[in-house]
Amino acid sequence: MTLDRARRPGPTVRTRVHELTESGERRHEDRLATEEPLEIRLAWPGAPARRVWVTMRTPGHDFELAAGWLVHEALASASTIHGVAYCTDESLTADEELNVVTVTLSAPPLRDPGHRHVGQSSGSSACGVCGKDSVAEALTAPGSTPWSGPLPSADMVRSLPGLVESRQRLFDRTGGVHAAALATADGDLLVVREDVGRHNAVDKVTGARVLAGSSPAEACLIVSGRAGFELVQKAVAAGVGSLVAVGAPTSLSVRLAESSGLALYGFTRAERCVRYA
Repeated sequence: MTLDRARRPGPTVRTRVHELTESGERRHEDRLATEEPLEIRLAWPGAPARRVWVTMRTPGHDFELAAGWLVHEALASASTIHGVAYCTDESLTADEELNVVTVTLSAPPLRDPGHRHVGQSSGSSACGVCGKDSVAEALTAPGSTPWSGPLPSADMVRSLPGLVESRQRLFDRTGGVHAAALATADGDLLVVREDVGRHNAVDKVTGARVLAGSSPAEACLIVSGRAGFELVQKAVAAGVGSLVAVGAPTSLSVRLAESSGLALYGFTRAERCVRYA
């Protein structure tokens, strides 16, 4: 007897649309970026797995997302992430199994995930700091060793978004995702990830490096949208030297970048960029 199991969700889904133009109506097939919940559970020696976060994400690179999120939240270091797997709890439905990931640590988390992360903590695909219990906590950037290596030149900074755009395969198909990438000072793209959530894309970039046994700290993190506070916070936690954004920064993101020694660029185009910190 063969048991029916749900198929792992892909990054896009097909849909039928009615395209309305001045010339009339055209019906055709289109692609949408998939958006589904991902529950992240955390376990360590002597502690059963517990939910620490739920976010809306584009399926794909789920293990990287979970690992990167834990590092950015200062709950785990790269060296303590022992394993990542989809949950096989018997109480889960087949669909839920594909959307629940358990990260096992080799030691207790770096700080207590209890009051801050359990219960109903969740985030949308647009939010990176939901669930914080106080303004002071939200403004605290997890500590990391400041970047001491070379930074990209102004000419290289202006070219980076174009380099990333050329590798945004999912955006080309759907037009509905953000991108994040990690690059050397010379513009070598080490990792490029896409997701409906800008913060998820950054988590996936850091997680990719961590799970590959490499440092997430590099010269430059590039993001396809604005430089919101939560993205600066993640960049600082990962130990990168600069954040290059296509969109604008916010007052809090500039404030955090200045206090953390992070070079922050916004409105980055081939012909122009603005440095804020």
